[in-house]
Amino acid sequence: MASVKELRLRIKSVGSIKQITRAMEMVATTKLRRFQDRAIASRPYAEEISTLVGNLAAVLGEDLDDQPLFRPGKGERTALLLVSSDRGLCGPYNSNLFRELESALRRTDDTSKIDFFVYGRKGYQYLTGSGRKIERFFVDPQLEKIDYRGAARVAVVLREAFEAGTYSNVRVLFTAFESMARFVPTWIDFLPIEPSSLGGDGDATEAGGSLASGDVILEPDAATIFARLVPRYLETRIYNALIEALTSEYASRRMSMKNATEAAGDMQSELKKIYNRKRQEGITKDLLDIVGGAEALR
Repeated sequence: MASVKELRLRIKSVGSIKQITRAMEMVATTKLRRFQDRAIASRPYAEEISTLVGNLAAVLGEDLDDQPLFRPGKGERTALLLVSSDRGLCGPYNSNLFRELESALRRTDDTSKIDFFVYGRKGYQYLTGSGRKIERFFVDPQLEKIDYRGAARVAVVLREAFEAGTYSNVRVLFTAFESMARFVPTWIDFLPIEPSSLGGDGDATEAGGSLASGDVILEPDAATIFARLVPRYLETRIYNALIEALTSEYASRRMSMKNATEAAGDMQSELKKIYNRKRQEGITKDLLDIVGGAEALR
C-alpha cells in the first residue's frame, strides 16, 4: 500500500489534472456556443438556396440532362471527403467517424477505386496509418478557423476534380450536430446532384410552378441564374458540413472534459479517504508506542 507521502502527492497530481480538465471544459463550452450559433444561422440560408435550385431545376426540365453536375462523371473512381478533427481529447468523436468509414468500406466492392480528400489531422493520421492513399489534405485554413471562403475553395477542388472526368461521384463523410449530447456520422452525396434531394414545392416539380407560369420574372434567364447558383449551392453544402463537424467536435470535447473532471473529483475523494485512514493508522500506532513505552518505564 502507498505511503502517506505518496498518497499526498497523488492527491495533488489528481487535483492538478482536475483543474486542467475543468479549464478545457470551459474553453470547449465557450467555443461550442460560438460554432453552434454559426451552424444554426447557416441552416435557413442552406434550405433557401436548396429550394431555389430545386425550383430552377424544375423550370429547366429536360434541359437539366445537359448539366454536367447533374449526371454521373465520366470516371470510374469515387472521391471521398473525410472531415475529422485536428486535435484529440474529444471523446469518441473521431473513433465513431472512423468506425462508420470502415463499415462503409467493407460494403464497397473495390476500395482501391476510392480517393480520399481529408480535412482534419486526425483523419490524415488514421488513413496514412491504414495504408490508404490520400489525394489531398486540406490544411489551410485550419478547421477551427474555417469560413465561407475556405469552404468555397474545398468545394471548387471537389467540383473541378469531378468535372475533369476522373470521378463518377463525390461523397462527404462528416459528423452532423443534432444536440449537445448527440452527433452522428453522416454521409452526403455531393456530386452528381440529385434533383430529388433538392428543396422546392410540389407544383414547381411538376410544372415549373410560379417560376414557369410567369408569376416571377427571371432576369437574366433561368439557365443563366441556375449556372451561377449551383456553385453557391455546392459551397454552402461544404460550409455546412464543416461547421456541423466543428460544432460536434467541441460538443464531444466538452462532454469528454466534463466526464474527466467528474472522474478526477471522484478519484480525489477516494484518495483522500485512503489518505485519512492511513494517517489515522499512523497516529494510532504512534500513540500505542508511547503508551507501551510509558508502561514499560513503570
